[in-house]
Amino acid sequence: MTGDSNTRLADLFGLAGWSKGELARLVNRQAAAMGHPQLATDTSRVRRWIDMGEIPRDPVPRVLAALFTERLGRVVTIEDLGFVRHGRAGKRQNVRNGDNPDGLPWAPERTAAVLTEFTGMDLMLNRRGLVGAGAALAAGSALSSAMHDWIHTNPAPATDAPRATDPLHADPAGFDRYEAAPIGSQEIEALERSVEVFRAWDAARGGGLQRKAVVGQLNEVGGMLAYRHPDHLQRRLWGVAANLAVLAGWMSHDVGLEPTAQKYFVIAAHAAREGGDRPRAGEALSRAARQMVHLGRPDDALDLMKLAKSGSGDEVLPRTQAMLHTIEAWAQASMGRGQAMRRTLGEAEDLFVSDKGDVPPPSWMQMFDEADMHGMQALAYRTLADHEPTAALTAQRHAKRALELRINGRQRSKIFDYISLASACFIADDPEQADRYARLALVSMGDNSSHRTWDRLREMYRLTAQYAGYAKIEDLREEIALALPKQTRTAGA
Repeated sequence: MTGDSNTRLADLFGLAGWSKGELARLVNRQAAAMGHPQLATDTSRVRRWIDMGEIPRDPVPRVLAALFTERLGRVVTIEDLGFVRHGRAGKRQNVRNGDNPDGLPWAPERTAAVLTEFTGMDLMLNRRGLVGAGAALAAGSALSSAMHDWIHTNPAPATDAPRATDPLHADPAGFDRYEAAPIGSQEIEALERSVEVFRAWDAARGGGLQRKAVVGQLNEVGGMLAYRHPDHLQRRLWGVAANLAVLAGWMSHDVGLEPTAQKYFVIAAHAAREGGDRPRAGEALSRAARQMVHLGRPDDALDLMKLAKSGSGDEVLPRTQAMLHTIEAWAQASMGRGQAMRRTLGEAEDLFVSDKGDVPPPSWMQMFDEADMHGMQALAYRTLADHEPTAALTAQRHAKRALELRINGRQRSKIFDYISLASACFIADDPEQADRYARLALVSMGDNSSHRTWDRLREMYRLTAQYAGYAKIEDLREEIALALPKQTRTAGA
């Protein structure tokens, strides 16, 4: 007990609208449903949790997390409630403060626990038809400060962790954990293949339709990580967790679940680093940076990109470095820093062509090819065109080249290219070409579940206002207004 009030719990308690007596009764009822009928909480105990910072014993934190998750319709974890759960004694203590409420970074066993707890809560929201919204994104500077020293070092060997041959010493389950059991190389190969299937589906159709499946698969992997397998298998299993967490985060971002997406990106960085893959950890953080640019927070994106680039280690391939540079350039373009953006993109081009291809790229980098390189350049120049209209011509050139190079199965990327190209044409005062490419984007969007495509389309819609007197553009505006989902339609009108 700290003697200080638990402000995080108090804030969530206020949002939930319960009385302290109601919460006590709900805790007892939920605990019994979760197999703990002996638990007896009363109003005074709830008051001590909130007003005096008392940390209840297990299973109460898990029970509270489940109750608040259901009540608020978004994932609420034990960390969100202000309860500190440390890993093994002596590891990463005193890391929690007001700027780092999640106590980052986590020890390996804590990463697995957070992973399974968070995915379990996320799946519960899916099952009950609740909407994950309302939480706040952590600032890029807060994440960078908390994780800087940790990501720049290699994980220590977990010599004290339980091994698969000693299942009685597996770590406790946490919330909704998959039935843990030792696995072999064949099972891990099957998991790795499933990641490729999910990744291809996401690229083709967007994240909405397969997000629940990815989260469920990640939840199972978290249970598998409760065992300490032989090192070579454990590293691969952490790699699967990292890849699935990135996908879960990207799919969540794709459908507008922004705080949920950020949490998955942080989980992915932890998993990748524990698996010894620092370039993958850096790429996971770069996804969080892309999310920040999309949400209009480029300064946070630049903070995250500094960490992503510096923490990727010496083994990062030139093509991966090029990809990281393009995201940094997009953030700079959002801030109107044209000179810095052009310099960063120049470095990205040099890095991209310097990759001799003699080292096979990791599976998570195979989506970033020459088409993506041009697509990101088009996006950066189109974003800069809001500040420097002359950049629109360069954006058109890169977008056209990206479309020429796109292979089948990358439908969402093609939509983004069409929207970048149409937007650049509007800015360059070429409404005839803009109308053509805008209609190609509209035709392609019917089978796509990506909310981000609608966000970009809404940005393009605003550019059509100056051509409202043109009959062809007026028809286009009407078609876009009808096509936009209800929650975004009025925003673009």
